[in-house]
Amino acid sequence: MKTKKLGLIGKNISYSFSKIYFETKFKNLNADFNYDLFDIPSINDVEELFKIENIVGLNVTQPYKEAIIPFLDELSEEALQIGAVNTILIQNEKKIGYNTDAFGFEKTLLLKKNAKHEQALILGNGGAAKAIQFVLNKHNIPFQIISRKGDITFEDLDENLISNHQIIINSTPVGTFPDIKEHIPFPFQFLTENHLVIDLIYNPEITEFLRKSANFGAKTLNGQYMLEQQAEKAWQIWNS
Repeated sequence: MKTKKLGLIGKNISYSFSKIYFETKFKNLNADFNYDLFDIPSINDVEELFKIENIVGLNVTQPYKEAIIPFLDELSEEALQIGAVNTILIQNEKKIGYNTDAFGFEKTLLLKKNAKHEQALILGNGGAAKAIQFVLNKHNIPFQIISRKGDITFEDLDENLISNHQIIINSTPVGTFPDIKEHIPFPFQFLTENHLVIDLIYNPEITEFLRKSANFGAKTLNGQYMLEQQAEKAWQIWNS
């Protein structure tokens, strides 16, 4: 029986933890799989990846979580509602899109959320942000989206907005390795010990955004647990 193939589709993904994570898993389970990074300059290049012999599944990361959808045959209910895909099952020549980011983010949110955390600000509006919106809606947590060109921009962030939104979630890639000194424009001085700040980035472990947030007393979480949880969910899908 030939080795089954998996991989990650994205752009500039050499930093990704996914290959190490899954290859360690394959070794521990003695599973006949391998996992590759497919760093593609255009989403159109995905057509060639689907032709790889014995490919059974893929993960999808930025900037292709939304752009991948027209290349798929079917979407799960969650992926359809969210409008973004981060996991693909390839079975019987059929390509089915799923979103396990929502599963991973929900697990992360519930780690430290408490009764004081009533409303949220989502920083960024890409594919990951859509999964966050799905989870916040599920838990009846009102939210505002902050983006460079949206109704509310980063320049609009002020003390009133931040004090009224106790959950702050960075869904942008700003601050990811190797650009670890960067962070999105944010008035950290308005954060308090009542705030929960989540950064979906996991490399580095403590981003500049989280470091500055913690300096003002906020509880902080990085994206490591989310990554692990969404990866485990993807593994279940590929073996279903």
